[in-house]
Amino acid sequence: MLDQFAALLTEVVDGQRNFRDTWVPFSDDPSLRIDDARLRSALAELQQKLHDNYPFFHPMYAGQMLKPPHPAAVLGYLAAMLINPNNHALDGGPATGQIEKDLVADLARMFGYGDHLGHLTSSGTIANLEALWVARQLHPDRAVAFSAQAHYTHARMCEVLGLRAVEVPSDHNGRMDLDALNALCLSEQIGTVVATLGTTGIGAIDPLPRLLELGARHGFRVHVDSAYGGFFRLIADGSADGVAAESFAAMSRADSIVVDPHKHGLQPYGCGCVLFRDPSVGRFYKHDSPYTYFTSDDLHLGEISLECSRAGASAAALWMTLQVLPLDAHAGLGAVLRRCRRAAIDWAELLRTSSRLSLLLEPELDIVVFFPETTERSASAISRRSDAIFERAMNDRDNPVYLSKFRVKTALLRARYPDVRDDADWTTVLRSVLMKPEHADWVERIHQRVEEIAEEAASAA
Repeated sequence: MLDQFAALLTEVVDGQRNFRDTWVPFSDDPSLRIDDARLRSALAELQQKLHDNYPFFHPMYAGQMLKPPHPAAVLGYLAAMLINPNNHALDGGPATGQIEKDLVADLARMFGYGDHLGHLTSSGTIANLEALWVARQLHPDRAVAFSAQAHYTHARMCEVLGLRAVEVPSDHNGRMDLDALNALCLSEQIGTVVATLGTTGIGAIDPLPRLLELGARHGFRVHVDSAYGGFFRLIADGSADGVAAESFAAMSRADSIVVDPHKHGLQPYGCGCVLFRDPSVGRFYKHDSPYTYFTSDDLHLGEISLECSRAGASAAALWMTLQVLPLDAHAGLGAVLRRCRRAAIDWAELLRTSSRLSLLLEPELDIVVFFPETTERSASAISRRSDAIFERAMNDRDNPVYLSKFRVKTALLRARYPDVRDDADWTTVLRSVLMKPEHADWVERIHQRVEEIAEEAASAA
């Protein structure tokens, strides 16, 4: 694939040289000329600096939510980046603006929306900010509620927007406790509840159908933060290599949805997306810009976005990717997601039979959370051993494996392992995000290496 990719990169540049007969991608204006030796020296220095990274591309990297974009996305991004369109207005990105509208319609259909309003964003954080901003416009005096496992940015965005934020406890599976939410609604004015479909910590899926029922009863809106888990809607069929269907099937009834193509959509950072089921919320975005929106009477994306300048190249990259890996349940992105899901299922099975490591929770998506067995069955002992394993695994020069750590409330751990002594409120455990399809073939090797390191850490204790 590497040779094919290199050849196509050349085609991308050459293909732009005759754009409208005269344009070439790199100007030869005297003010922009640079010394060739200086350019090569700077590039060599940059490459050396970039060595100070973890190998996110490698299957033994099973830590954070990081992986390289698909080559198709890189080609699409580069092709558009050479023109550098700005998708704020059709004046700045007529082609990529239309591409973005088509893409957003495709994503809306994936979630079951008919009429909708939406656009790409520079991140999931900004996408969630816009969803909560619309929530504030509709219910300015009401609070926003989200689970204890929800992403920390919801509380932060509420601070930015001047909204009261209320944290709802999570249950022993890491999902929002809807009995607690129901009790909260009897004493608080809740305007919007954030349902997380794929928490970034453990991949938990909030019970959306029942949450929507509570929304109808108490009069609150439901926003779905599926920045990480949204694309799993493609394989939400309850099959052996799929995910449970109920909550994903209910997404069509939510008031707004956020999904990040720069996670399971195989895109480079940053590419988020926000969708609204009711297109009339576009009225809140109305503003006057005296120097844009003049080349066409069609909708300019800046008219329905809080952001101004946005890279049209992001839309081109996603379009290119979905042409070759479509939004299909068994081909394209669906097949990729099934491989990630299979990796999590297989590792969970290995952890169940391990004497050195234990599974914290059954994985709902492709995130596996586990902890080391210790002679002293206490939260603090588990935390110390988790820290030791993490350090050994990440810093082994010859045979590393890259994990991440996660802090959970000890009560969640004790719900499944009641013999663990709660000598600390929080326990540090280990976490792996298996978001590369290659992980399906590497899980046994990853597990074996982590077990070896766990044994080394136990011997050194």
